Amino acid sequence: MAKNKSSVSRRDFLRNTSLAAGGIMILPRHVLGRGFTAPSDKLNIACVGIGGRAETTIPQAYNNGSDHIAALCDVDDRMAVSARTKWPNAHYYKDYRVMLEKEGKNIDAVMVTTPDHMHAPIAMAAMEQGKHVYVEKPLTHDIYEARMLTEAAKKYKVVTQMGNQGSSGDDIRLIETWLQDGLLGDVHTVHVWTNRPTWPQGIPTPTGQFDIPKELDWNLWLGTAPFREFNPAYLPAIWRGWVDFGSGSLGDMGCHFIDSPYFALKLGYPVSVETSIGSVYKGYFQEVINTDGFPPSAKSYIQFPQRGSLVPVKMVWYDGGIKPERPEELLPDEPMGDESGGMIFEGTKGKLMAGIWGKNATLLPTSRMKDTVLSKSKFPLVEGGAEGHQQQWVKACKKGYGAYTSSDFAIAGPLTETVLMGNLAVRSYQYSETNSKGQKIFPGRKKLLWDGEKMEVSNFAPANQFVKRNYRSY
Repeated sequence: MAKNKSSVSRRDFLRNTSLAAGGIMILPRHVLGRGFTAPSDKLNIACVGIGGRAETTIPQAYNNGSDHIAALCDVDDRMAVSARTKWPNAHYYKDYRVMLEKEGKNIDAVMVTTPDHMHAPIAMAAMEQGKHVYVEKPLTHDIYEARMLTEAAKKYKVVTQMGNQGSSGDDIRLIETWLQDGLLGDVHTVHVWTNRPTWPQGIPTPTGQFDIPKELDWNLWLGTAPFREFNPAYLPAIWRGWVDFGSGSLGDMGCHFIDSPYFALKLGYPVSVETSIGSVYKGYFQEVINTDGFPPSAKSYIQFPQRGSLVPVKMVWYDGGIKPERPEELLPDEPMGDESGGMIFEGTKGKLMAGIWGKNATLLPTSRMKDTVLSKSKFPLVEGGAEGHQQQWVKACKKGYGAYTSSDFAIAGPLTETVLMGNLAVRSYQYSETNSKGQKIFPGRKKLLWDGEKMEVSNFAPANQFVKRNYRSY
C-alpha cells in the first residue's frame, strides 16, 4: 500500500526516533552488535488459534525473540494456556475481529491456526488491513475461498504462506528437478496415499446435551458454520472429520503429499474427479451414509489434461487404510512409502517412490539408485528446510510484497483447490435427494466434469453447492 507523503510508517517512526518515556532510544541493529535484533527490526505478529499445531508454528516464527508476538487470540481459554504463559505481555482476545480492530496499528502480520472453516474469513480480514498472513493447511475449507484468498493476496500486496512446511524442504525440489529433467520420461500416473484419518471418522453424528465449558465461546468457535448444539465430540482436534468444520484426510494431509506431484508436473486445474467411499454397513447390503461427516475411507481419481508437451496425468488418492497396489518392482520386504503415507510416480521410463514431503525419493526397483546419476536441485534451497518454513515467511514479510516464500497463496491457492476436488467428489457422492415417498435417494458415484476457470461442475449441478458455502452470521 502506498504511503501518504505527510505520514510516517510506524516502523520508520520507531527506527528514527526515541521513546519519550525514560528517554529510551530505539537503536539500529549495527549499534547493538552481532547477535542482537533491534526492536525496530522485529515483525509484530498476531496469532489466531494458539493451541495444538500453533504450539509448534508460533515458536518457530518467534525464533527465540528475533520477532515479537504482539497479540494472541483463541475462542477457548483452555487451548490458550501455553501460549499465554510463554508470551504474557501479548494482548489476549477471544474474537479475532476485536483483535484486528484494537491491534491494527500495532501488528504487521497474522498467523491463523484454527479449524479449517475459519481460515478464509480470518485471513481475508487481516489482508484487508494490509497484514501479511500465514495460514495453516489446507488454506481454506472451500474451493471458492481458496480462489478468493489467492486474488486478495495479490490485490492487497501482502506476503503470504500456507503451513505445508514440506514445500520448504529439499526433497520436493529434488523431485521437481528430476521429473522435469525427464528421469521418468512422460509421467502419466501418480498414486498418493495417507494413513489418515487418525481421528474418529465415518461415525454417526454425536447426540446428547452438554454444558458449554465456561472457558469456551461456542458461538465464536462455530463461526461461519451452521449452528449446532455444543458437543465435546467436536473438539479440540476431532473437528477434522465433520464437513462443517474440517476437510477430512485430504485436508489434513493432501497439501503435504500432493504438492510434490502438483508442482513437479505443472498440473494446474483438473478436468474431472470421481470417488469411491468406504461406508458403514448395518445388516445385509444396507449402506449407511452420514452426510454430516467424511467417510472412514475414500479412493479418488483426479484427472489432469495435456499441458503443452506434458501428457495427461491421472492422480489417484487413497485414505483410511487404503493403499495402491504394491509395485512389482518393489521387493516384498522393502517398505512402501513411510508411516504417514507415500507417493508413486509412473512414467514411460520407470517409477519413483517417496514418503511425505517427497522424503527418501527412490527409483524402482531400488537397485537403480546405485547406477543412476541424479541431478542436484536446480531450485533454490530454503534455509532450515521444512523447519525454516515459518522463518522464511517472517523474513519475507520484512522485505515486503514480492519476496519469495515456498507456499505463497499464488501457489497454495491452486494447490488447495486441487486437494479439495477430492472432497467435492466425496460430498457429491454423499448427496441425497428425497423421493415422493419421503425416502432419501443417493445418486452415488459420479464422474464430475470440472471447469477450473469457472469453478463449476458442468454435468451434475447439485455438486456446485459444495464449491462455495453460505456463512452464518455470528
